[in-house]
Amino acid sequence: MTEKDQYILGIETSCDETAVSIVKNGREIISNVVASQIESHKRFGGVVPEIASRHHVEQLTLVLEEAMEQAEMTFKDLDAIAVTEGPGLVGALLIGVNAAKALAFAHQLPLIGVHHIAGHIYANQLISEMHFPLLSLVVSGGHTELVYMKEHGLFEVIGETLDDAAGEAYDKVARTLHLPYPGGPHIDRMAAEGSPVINLPRAWLEPDSYNFSFSGLKSAVINTLHNAEQRGEVIDPHDLAASFQASVIDVLVTKTASAANKYQVKQVLLAGGVAANRGLRAALEEKFKEFQDVELLIPPLSLCTDNAAMIAAAGSVLFKKGHRGNLRMNANPGLELPN
Repeated sequence: MTEKDQYILGIETSCDETAVSIVKNGREIISNVVASQIESHKRFGGVVPEIASRHHVEQLTLVLEEAMEQAEMTFKDLDAIAVTEGPGLVGALLIGVNAAKALAFAHQLPLIGVHHIAGHIYANQLISEMHFPLLSLVVSGGHTELVYMKEHGLFEVIGETLDDAAGEAYDKVARTLHLPYPGGPHIDRMAAEGSPVINLPRAWLEPDSYNFSFSGLKSAVINTLHNAEQRGEVIDPHDLAASFQASVIDVLVTKTASAANKYQVKQVLLAGGVAANRGLRAALEEKFKEFQDVELLIPPLSLCTDNAAMIAAAGSVLFKKGHRGNLRMNANPGLELPN
């Protein structure tokens, strides 16, 4: 007898995207709707939490209705509601969590709280089956982590950022170069037109450490620009962007490859918003040609940035494992990955 198909509705409101998706059997996207707030936050040079929360209130019902219409489904067709419980901006998280609780109560559906970073990792399940043990390089706005997984739903963080995450360093360097928010895509484009001719530091930390540090690199870029200005010199911003990106990618790729070798993993997954970076994607693909027995998974650009399909995918795993939330669920901006 074949198993009944499982349909999970996912809700994501952890930062500045309002997203709703329906995913079938944890692998197939039935609908995936995202309302971005980038234009609203651009003039401030970053996300303003209060504005983000207000936009979620305005957009969530509309996005939910569109996702249901695209899927041509009703709530009777769903098996559960999955929502980002944390981490993220507390006000933004509250909108999604309370909407999910209301829907679960109104339609008598199970409620599942999902860790945002687990969602990013499980975006890869929407493109290929996951094989364990595996290693995930998570590179997003506030997170840079290497996560080892022996099985579904269990995460061991073997390396993390000690200060600025890679995405934060990108945004800060972009502001120094007077680039609009978000800075990452602009630096990526500029780097492709420049040459990494400026010597910038790589923070390797202790031998065999899988932790990251990008604060010194960010400061080195700012100092390089200021010193040049004081000497009356002009630095090509494309070369500076290329040199900065080369330093970030060198550290990310080298540490990921070292960890993949040490932990003898079957797969390496790229996850998070910075996973959309073309330079990083190309460097990982080139490096892992050397690994005959390791499969590299990189999600399409639409699944790198925040979306609800990844939350539904991660939620489907928790649903199968019997995890259930309740109406006491609250936003948890400091939520840690389960291990």
